[in-house]
Amino acid sequence: MSKPLSDHERKKQISVRGLAGVENVTDLKTNFNRHLHFTLVKDRNVATKRDYYFALANTVRDHLVGRWIRTQQHYYEKDPKRVYYISLEFYMGRTLQNTMVNLALENACDEATYQLGLDMEELEDMEEDAGLGNGGLGRLAACFLDSMASLGMAAYGYGIRYEFGIFNQKIVSGWQVEEADDWLRYGNPWEKARPEYMRPVHFYGRVEHHPDGVKWVDTQVVLALPFDTPIPGYRNNIVNTMRLWSAKAPCEFNLKDFNVGGYIQAVLDRNLAENISRVLYPNDNFFEGKELRLKQEYFVVAATLQDIVRRFKVSKFGSREIVRTDFTTLPDKVAIQLNDTHPAMAIPELMRVLVDEEKVPWEKAWDICVHTCAYTNHTVLPEALERWPIDLFQNLLPRHLEIIYEINKRHLERVAAKYPGDVDRLRRMSLIEEGPNKRVNMAHLCIVGSHAINGVARIHSDILKAGLFKDFYEMDPHKFQNKTNGITPRRWLVMCNPGLAEVIAERIGEDFVRDLDQLKGLLKFINDDAFIRDVANVKQENKLKFAVHLQEHYKVAINPNSMFDLQVKRIHEYKRQLLNCLHIITYYNRIKKEPNKNWTPRTIMIGGKAAPGYHTAKMIIRLITAIGDIVNHDPIVGDRLKVIFLENYRVTLAEKAIPAADLSEQISTAGTEASGTGNMKFMLNGALTIGTMDGANVEMAEEAGEENLFIFGMRVEEVDAMDAKGYHASEYYNRIPELKQAIDQIAGGFFSPKQHDLFKDIVNMLMHHDRFKVFADYEDYIKCQEKVNALYKNPKEWTKKVIHNIAGCGKFSSDRTIAQYAREIWGVEPSWEKIPAPDEGR
Repeated sequence: MSKPLSDHERKKQISVRGLAGVENVTDLKTNFNRHLHFTLVKDRNVATKRDYYFALANTVRDHLVGRWIRTQQHYYEKDPKRVYYISLEFYMGRTLQNTMVNLALENACDEATYQLGLDMEELEDMEEDAGLGNGGLGRLAACFLDSMASLGMAAYGYGIRYEFGIFNQKIVSGWQVEEADDWLRYGNPWEKARPEYMRPVHFYGRVEHHPDGVKWVDTQVVLALPFDTPIPGYRNNIVNTMRLWSAKAPCEFNLKDFNVGGYIQAVLDRNLAENISRVLYPNDNFFEGKELRLKQEYFVVAATLQDIVRRFKVSKFGSREIVRTDFTTLPDKVAIQLNDTHPAMAIPELMRVLVDEEKVPWEKAWDICVHTCAYTNHTVLPEALERWPIDLFQNLLPRHLEIIYEINKRHLERVAAKYPGDVDRLRRMSLIEEGPNKRVNMAHLCIVGSHAINGVARIHSDILKAGLFKDFYEMDPHKFQNKTNGITPRRWLVMCNPGLAEVIAERIGEDFVRDLDQLKGLLKFINDDAFIRDVANVKQENKLKFAVHLQEHYKVAINPNSMFDLQVKRIHEYKRQLLNCLHIITYYNRIKKEPNKNWTPRTIMIGGKAAPGYHTAKMIIRLITAIGDIVNHDPIVGDRLKVIFLENYRVTLAEKAIPAADLSEQISTAGTEASGTGNMKFMLNGALTIGTMDGANVEMAEEAGEENLFIFGMRVEEVDAMDAKGYHASEYYNRIPELKQAIDQIAGGFFSPKQHDLFKDIVNMLMHHDRFKVFADYEDYIKCQEKVNALYKNPKEWTKKVIHNIAGCGKFSSDRTIAQYAREIWGVEPSWEKIPAPDEGR
């Protein structure tokens, strides 16, 4: 019997990782050593692991630069319509491995580092995550950038280069503790500063009206310094750009008017201006009306629009002379997509630039604006909607407030003409909410100022039309669309799960990576014992690898033959991590009651960050860790049930955890999760889903067959009916003994023996003001989990359902999502053609 292949030898056989040609490997080694030599300055002759990482990153980056320049040349010559995706968040994670995948360099780099006596995985682990996002919305933007490059679109991601991204989460005696994410501490090899494109951004000041137009004067200026990151398409030689703005104080900042001896203070005060790009606001699905946040929103928008207008005016590569002066054609050359309302200021800012600076008449400018902008809505939760106080606006952006008033006046005239005498409709549809403190409703501004509004899953888009934006849908039904979210199969399959990618490629070829619909071809193998075995074996390997990781990082021994049951996402009441907790407690109580029964063993893992100011979410984390402390140390339960809180859940941890999961928990109250994208990642990586009919779960069930998911709970209609008649938690508490037992244990200190009333706030919320109706779905959830247990005992049938799920994943590629945005909103055609590599001649 031949000895098993080493990890390195096995990886070499994975074709999706690219060919390791001899010349290629030799060149990579030469370049690696050259970079290492220039990294090691005279006072250090011993290389650290970080030095090796930077040498590898710079070697791989060299392969991007030529393609990057060539791509931008290609766009200047073709002068296509350009897409500008503006987002306050880009949750990118690590870049090195993704770049190697998209450039087909992975095996060659692996071989080169191996020959140099290094382990590539260890070097990859040196890279910091770019955590410039909170969760789904920011990670969606990152997937979209990958797809736009892979579909050959002239697209740009625009955002803020936060010095500190989403906080690192530490769990200290069961509680979440935040620490600053100093991700730039050692430098970022993937970014290139572009000081030549620095732009001024204005704040405060006052407005002067003159016969020849309007002037915004006496403003404070902050400079926006751009940093460019290359975004490679999948093996098509296209490299697009993500441009993130950093705030810089101008040299004369505070110095023209300092008092005697105030020079030092004036220089120190530069920090005030530069604070704009200091830190990402850590709220997911929650609006916090702080001035600094409004400054961030306007900062990214004002800098980006200057860039857009500059690029529109000049079109020849390397030239700065102006060729276009007529803005009528702007919508033919520019599409702006607003990722939620956070960049909504793009609408009044574009109007300010056109009307005040370019002297375009209002009606024409408004037509240009509407035909250029489009808005994606990400949530229906009222506490998440941005409603900015008027006085904040008046002080910070006085001209923009005037423009918003003018937009609103004309908008309401149109409403009044269409619905004469309906004053309540005028009130509901106004951009300005009246009351003791007036506010600007940013969603209303986005709807009025855009030609397309979309939700992010079919059920969500339907809810927008029937609920939140009903009045606007009745007036302009043609504006409303659906664009169901997707994920990039490069990062979320090929990169994070090469074993599964290879098993698939052996059956249907490698083309599915570009065209995920080809996964349907796996249905031919649904009864193929060898394929069933291969899929199951890959899952088992991934579980073993993750178990080792957990052992190293959490010191918990887990049973790799247990079902890995995962719920990883931001901690929020609507996502109902508490429902999961109630199942854990119920399962624990059942095992304790009948310890000799043949229970399906489970390792239940919950991970995610709580916004630092969200008390209930932090208490939910404390409850999960408390349950784990009791369950994991109960000798009667043994390794049949383990509960682990996954600390500091982030993109890089998701890439390890998701391929190892058996069960994916997607259990939000129907009508609250706009789409979800983690649900799609689990499905693509061979986990089965237990979930409600919410967000994209509905379409997942449609694609894979509802019988291949574990669907439970109230549907949206039932939730609405319950809202109408009233939800009474006590009815469920009194009727269901196991539920009562679980709640009494939480309330009575069973899980907090040192402080019996530790969880009184959670119990009080569940019993008296639970907006998300946890108890109403408890019974059906527990029954559904029993079905999960039963099926897991039949590995072959379980794996067949897994294959149905993987085969149904095609729709959930972000390539499909982006192709739909391109054709149905932006008016551009996606292209799968490959442009010549820099070394190929033209």
